[in-house]
Amino acid sequence: MRRSRTSSRTEEFMEFTALRAGHLHRCACLLTSGDTHLAEDLVQETLSRMYTLWGRMARIDNPAAYAQTVLVRTFLTQRRKYSATERPLADVPDAPGSRGTDDPALRIALLQALRELPPKDRAVVVLRYWEDRSVEETAHVMNVSSSAVRTRSTRALAKLRERLGGSLTELIAPV
Repeated sequence: MRRSRTSSRTEEFMEFTALRAGHLHRCACLLTSGDTHLAEDLVQETLSRMYTLWGRMARIDNPAAYAQTVLVRTFLTQRRKYSATERPLADVPDAPGSRGTDDPALRIALLQALRELPPKDRAVVVLRYWEDRSVEETAHVMNVSSSAVRTRSTRALAKLRERLGGSLTELIAPV
């Protein structure tokens, strides 16, 4: 009897992983400014933490949102631990069906601009504008106040506008 319950939980977790891993990886790629190897590590760490809690997931209303929270908090923790990080040398590969534009130059410019933001600012931008989360949801995920999210969001967007400037309009192909 116990074996079937464990097997059932494992199957449920594998199903959850199959549904959410792609989304978590895309988010992790944005958080890491295109470092796919670090993004894979973040997703693996997130899913391993989720697996250890999976038996108690009945108490969590939305496992997908919880996984997203774990991903962002794991990213921020790693950034604090390893302040001197390596930078990827290769460009982010273009994946078919990826969200956003199909223009590689624009994608690379945006990822480079994101890379220059501090980790917490980058997390706010990804959660607010990629994940389309509210200020309150972002504050909860990052474990900060709503005013801190608004302040970081304003500053991060100003930095992105400053870094991208007119070059962004040059990269966007006319419709």
